[in-house]
Amino acid sequence: MAPTAVDKSGIWGEPTSTLDWCEENYIVTPYIAEFWNTVSNLVMIIPSLVCAVYYWKKGIETRYLLANISLLTVGIGSWMFHMTLRYEMQLLDELPMIYGTCVFLYALRHHAKPSENRSGIYIFSLCLCCILVTAVYLHWQNPLFHQASYAILVLTLLYEAVIATQNYPQIKPVVLTSLVLYLFGFLLWNIDNNFCSSLRSLRASSSNNSPVKAATQLHAWWHIFTGYATYLHIVFSSYARTLHLKRTCSVQKLGGVWPYLEVKEKAY
Repeated sequence: MAPTAVDKSGIWGEPTSTLDWCEENYIVTPYIAEFWNTVSNLVMIIPSLVCAVYYWKKGIETRYLLANISLLTVGIGSWMFHMTLRYEMQLLDELPMIYGTCVFLYALRHHAKPSENRSGIYIFSLCLCCILVTAVYLHWQNPLFHQASYAILVLTLLYEAVIATQNYPQIKPVVLTSLVLYLFGFLLWNIDNNFCSSLRSLRASSSNNSPVKAATQLHAWWHIFTGYATYLHIVFSSYARTLHLKRTCSVQKLGGVWPYLEVKEKAY
């Protein structure tokens, strides 16, 4: 999205990123280019950090520590990108999306015994995918290439999730919730891209304290819904794996609201 006359200047200077989203630049503070698009990444940063520590204490396999760290990295990268609108920070946001999805694919697909859980060809294929996408994207700085690559990986991940529900029907509600939230976030992302002028006009006509200004930041809502959906993906993926290992576990809700995988005993 190209910035308009509504945008202001901030400490990071003119944007060098190949994308500038619909949120007006430096409206809230001169220190953050896109305020709502930045702070909305907390939904990816805080839960994934807490979940990684919890899984480490419970002895959950390293693959799920990596999955949480991947989501954490995407959240930090997205924070830096939307805060600065610098090209280097854009890469820190976009490339970890590719790498993290490959980690999710590895974690979800392998439900074998711990001694049999490494497929050299599959791991090599995922690594090669990351390398090729990175090389092409650095040479050909077209956001559509990144978006298409990411979409293909997400669709593959969706297929693997459907397969997992056939083996472990207990995880089906979490899988469906994750899918619905992700698709809803994707819908908001598209509305934000295609109706930016209307959204900006609506915000411009609203009073300074109007909730409309925050409610119409649809890219920020995309972060919230897809970030939460990705967190749920890690929950159901680790749930299926833990069930396969015949450990006692269940999905509980912290404070009756936030779901997490409760594991009764630590693996040694």
